[in-house]
Amino acid sequence: MITTAFRYPARPGAEPLFAGWLAVHAPVGGDVPTATSARSGQAEGRLPRADRVLAVTAHPGQESAELGALLYTFGLAGAQVALLSLTRGEASELNSTIEPLESVRPWELRVAARLLGISSVAVADYPDGRLSSCEPGTLTDRVGRAITDHAADLVVVTDPAESGLDDAVVAMAACAAAKQAGLPTVARTVSAVRGGWQLDLGDQAARTRAVQRSAVAAHASQSSALGGLTFRLRLLGRNEWLRWLVPPPAPQPLLN
Repeated sequence: MITTAFRYPARPGAEPLFAGWLAVHAPVGGDVPTATSARSGQAEGRLPRADRVLAVTAHPGQESAELGALLYTFGLAGAQVALLSLTRGEASELNSTIEPLESVRPWELRVAARLLGISSVAVADYPDGRLSSCEPGTLTDRVGRAITDHAADLVVVTDPAESGLDDAVVAMAACAAAKQAGLPTVARTVSAVRGGWQLDLGDQAARTRAVQRSAVAAHASQSSALGGLTFRLRLLGRNEWLRWLVPPPAPQPLLN
């Protein structure tokens, strides 16, 4: 498994509420939403159709290191892409600058977003590394407002089964808000999971990865991690893996 995350402190095991949610949304087991042709019309190598995408992350850096190639590909396909980071990224163990992380990381995020073609960026002020201490309904409402503000028709998150507790909290809030709005939610994952499918970046793969690496490099405060991260991104080549957390209610047309 090739991970593409910046370094964050190890966190204790998921709290009961989120552990239960993860058990339902893990990529194994009989009750998991899957991207089968009967449910979603998904075909290998294809991108879900969307005109207005909302990506929701736990902290700055994920939009580049984890979602960068996917969000840039949505933009190439003609979608408008908006981003909501629920924290300012202050809990990272790394800081190659003299500035407080809570000040510099949102600025880095906006630079990276511009490179990725993201048209709108919002940074909330929930506690980084401690999103599980927040009232779930409060986070769901915040994501819901972003869905409304951008008239989103697709929500994108990192795979909660492949990430830390904060990412599970984000995915839980995003899925709840998406369900309330009647929208699907897709997760970018890092391995060939059950119910997932492989997205082929096609002829734009080299360009897409180059843009993603440039966006990652915009996070200068995390520079001590950039060498290894850039190497891992090169290993990913022309493929990404996706899976539905909230599948479309009916078979969904796909982009070629």
